[in-house]
Amino acid sequence: MSQESWSPPPVLIAVDLVILTLRSNQLHVLLVQRGIEPFRGAPALPGGFLNNDGEDIAVAAARELKEEADLEASRLHLEQLGAYGKPDRDPRGRVLSIAYLAIAPGLPEPVAGTDAAAATWTPVEPVLSGRLTLAFDHQQIVLDGVERARTKLEHSALATAFCEDEFTIAELQRVYEAVWGLRLDPRNFYRKVQRTDGFIVPAGSNRRTTNGRPARLFSAGPRTVLHPPIARPEKSPADKGDR
Repeated sequence: MSQESWSPPPVLIAVDLVILTLRSNQLHVLLVQRGIEPFRGAPALPGGFLNNDGEDIAVAAARELKEEADLEASRLHLEQLGAYGKPDRDPRGRVLSIAYLAIAPGLPEPVAGTDAAAATWTPVEPVLSGRLTLAFDHQQIVLDGVERARTKLEHSALATAFCEDEFTIAELQRVYEAVWGLRLDPRNFYRKVQRTDGFIVPAGSNRRTTNGRPARLFSAGPRTVLHPPIARPEKSPADKGDR
């Protein structure tokens, strides 16, 4: 085939957004109910196609977040998660999706926008287990996003962003348990945290607990990259936690 007679196949570019937050000590993902075909009425990640006016991909991600869930991208750090382009991922034709990830505390209730019939925070567990079926290949994108978040907790100080300015190690542990989906042994977790230099620092005060015993308070330390990392334990069949 000559170069003059060849033309590239038509490919549409879309963005999909994995927005994660903690609510009631559970990791949640932002899902919308699709208001249009295909998969009308099905839960899906917020997202959509790039505009045909030379729109930048990152700008499209911010626009879709606002249009479908009424959330401002300025409150979030959006980072590229990956590209998804299996030929049959979208029944409308060949669609390449660039997925973005954001992990943030204290996000407000979403409000459905133009192409979504509803927008809700949904616990990730039914999505990860397959009990909740998502449109397109969005389950795989959520799986990848949650795994990225779990890895971030191992190697960065992200977990402290989900705590108050002053927190107990038990409160920090609950963040790790919620994101990792594991129960952790308190003594092992305490030891790992304390040996990671600069991760947390004593706040110089205590807080009374429910049993009346004072608990030491800490605040986020100066280190953002953890060395050694807070290694994630392997999940046993019985989910016995960090041993």
